[in-house]
Amino acid sequence: MAFWSKIAAALKKTKETIKSKMTTLFKKELNDAFYEELEEILISADMSVQVAMDVVEELKCEVKAEKLKHKEDVENLLKDILEDKLLQAPTPIIQYPAVFMLVGVNGVGKTTTIGKMAHYFNSQKKTVTLAAGDTFRAAASEQLSVWAERANVRVIKHEEGSDPSAVVFDAIRSTKARGTDVLLIDTAGRLHVKENLMQELKKIDRVVHREWPQANYYKLLILDSTTGQNAIQQTKIFNEAISLDGVVLTKLDGTAKGGFVFSLCDALQKPVFFVGVGEKIEDLELFDAEAFVEGIF
Repeated sequence: MAFWSKIAAALKKTKETIKSKMTTLFKKELNDAFYEELEEILISADMSVQVAMDVVEELKCEVKAEKLKHKEDVENLLKDILEDKLLQAPTPIIQYPAVFMLVGVNGVGKTTTIGKMAHYFNSQKKTVTLAAGDTFRAAASEQLSVWAERANVRVIKHEEGSDPSAVVFDAIRSTKARGTDVLLIDTAGRLHVKENLMQELKKIDRVVHREWPQANYYKLLILDSTTGQNAIQQTKIFNEAISLDGVVLTKLDGTAKGGFVFSLCDALQKPVFFVGVGEKIEDLELFDAEAFVEGIF
């Protein structure tokens, strides 16, 4: 299945939330009531109030400036504006060798996402190593090992309760020695309000910078799409701790709140690297702004 088809399927719930409302709206006259209702529809899909207001104001100004009358032209203009919001933080081109540190709160699908990322890079003919940096959760390294086997990649792990930074240190040494293209670092899930756990992430971060300064290093927050606007607060706090490079969206197929992604890219200036579009190991794709907007509308 092509990515556009996959993301369209994943965004089905979000689309269902707003499509019928949009269809009804675009049958109405282009007046103040039209724009007020459009703003309400965007907010209903969990777009932040500020971003929704900005989108509607920009649309109103451009419709007036270009003297648009046809509803199809207005709808296409709306899509362009929304795509521009996503492109405020464009997904960067990944350079190699690459190190990814994956962080997030408990239950967002972090280990599963790492397995999917391993499969993705392997399918791109890149060599991959996983670092089992979650040494606290029972059987976490075993779960990661299962994903490593499914993706046909190596995994570096220590005993349960070991220092996560020591695992990362060994993984970096091994990855460099073998000339591996990609290192994916798993970390323990943590509440973003726990300062001691945030300090642990900072320690891992320092190890990566110290031991492999030449690597292209990406710190990604795994976000459960079903949390909607709550994901924005998580992003802010993790970013304060380790200066995030972007996010990965999971469970996009289980939410009607896809609108929060516009706030993420526009207001927080954090790009989406990957998006989970299903449960299978191959159901992870590079984010595409145009496909995302088309999937909603």
